[in-house]
Amino acid sequence: MRRMDRVRSRRDYQRLSRRGRRHRVGHFVLVAGEGWDAPRTRLGLTVSRKVGNAVARNRVKRRIREWFRRERTVLREGRDLIVIARPGAAELDVATTHEELRELLGRERGSAQ
Repeated sequence: MRRMDRVRSRRDYQRLSRRGRRHRVGHFVLVAGEGWDAPRTRLGLTVSRKVGNAVARNRVKRRIREWFRRERTVLREGRDLIVIARPGAAELDVATTHEELRELLGRERGSAQ
């Protein structure tokens, strides 16, 4: 992912957690809000050690980034999204991970209207 496609600063994470809308499904939480710095949709990830060891956490992050790349065309521009992985996310297969993330995206779209 390019630098401009990621939520990078602590300030942006904090602002989004205060003002964004939260949606939870299974092993993931989505925090979504209007983008402040860029007109494009950006993704931020939070995967704590509760999810698993470094290998498991990196696998979860790769799967989330792949989902974001695939779904980017249907995402509204100018949104910031933070995906928080919950314990148990590392045990999911790719299809289940993407299914849960799509469900989160559907909930976010439904509340944004």
